[in-house]
Amino acid sequence: MNSTLQFQLRITVSPELADALRTDASYAAHPALRDILHAHHATLKCQFDAFADYVSEAERLGTENFPLYQWTRDTIENPEKKAKYLRSFTIYVNGDAVYGRDITDAMETQLLNLVDANGISRVSRFDTNPANNPQPPAR
Repeated sequence: MNSTLQFQLRITVSPELADALRTDASYAAHPALRDILHAHHATLKCQFDAFADYVSEAERLGTENFPLYQWTRDTIENPEKKAKYLRSFTIYVNGDAVYGRDITDAMETQLLNLVDANGISRVSRFDTNPANNPQPPAR
């Protein structure tokens, strides 16, 4: 099963860097981060923005088809959680939210070198093994 696992990287950044990254998709506010992302054909998506997009889509198409709608809406409306997720960014590689071990290992090593440099406070790694991930909340 390990060979079929895929991974996702996320970074947590300062509020100031988060604002810059959310408003400028060229990532000019952090040239070293920009270079790593470009080298791996990667982009960032703010977790708060992803949650807000999910809520908007659910409200547009009908919330009954979106099992995490209420949890997600409650999350983005909670000021403490909003502040947390505004600082969290998922890394997409070639448009994909999960990717193989080789790209994950290479990018993670490079990103870890940026921690504490110009506002990056953490790099987190997740995998697709259901045993390692929380299950959706009950309705």
